[in-house]
Amino acid sequence: MRMILNEKIKAAEVQLTGLNGEDLGIVGREEALDMARNLKADLVCTSLFSSPPPCKLVAKGKAKQEAAKEKQDERRAAQPPKLKEIRLTPHIEDHDYETKRRQAEKLLASGDAVQFVVKIQGKEGQKAKELLEQMLKELAEVGRKETGIQLSGKQAAVRVNPL
Repeated sequence: MRMILNEKIKAAEVQLTGLNGEDLGIVGREEALDMARNLKADLVCTSLFSSPPPCKLVAKGKAKQEAAKEKQDERRAAQPPKLKEIRLTPHIEDHDYETKRRQAEKLLASGDAVQFVVKIQGKEGQKAKELLEQMLKELAEVGRKETGIQLSGKQAAVRVNPL
């Protein structure tokens, strides 16, 4: 949506809303622009599809800031979540485990999915499964598992999506 500001508004009169959302009624374009200048604000047209067009007074520069933020949010929502892999071992030290958990929390909070992979050899399957279950329990408030824990010959894996 393009934003129409101040002098670019061509309508003879506008339906004006004040800085605090109060309805100021139908006002001539010049009078509305004068009010905007006096209040050090921008006059922003919110829709061109009605007559007179609804306009509002917004603090100087704030309208452009809001539009840029809206555009950025749209772009972010359009991107699919990325999948990040975090590798662990069944015999992980507590400190390393905490580091991996914090890393996963950060990724999930930023909207990316996380795949935990535990490399296993021999009879470490049960230990790997317990490690992943503990990780899932600790990340319950930021993410939810998409798949069950999959145990295959050389690894155990689970995928966690952000909430």
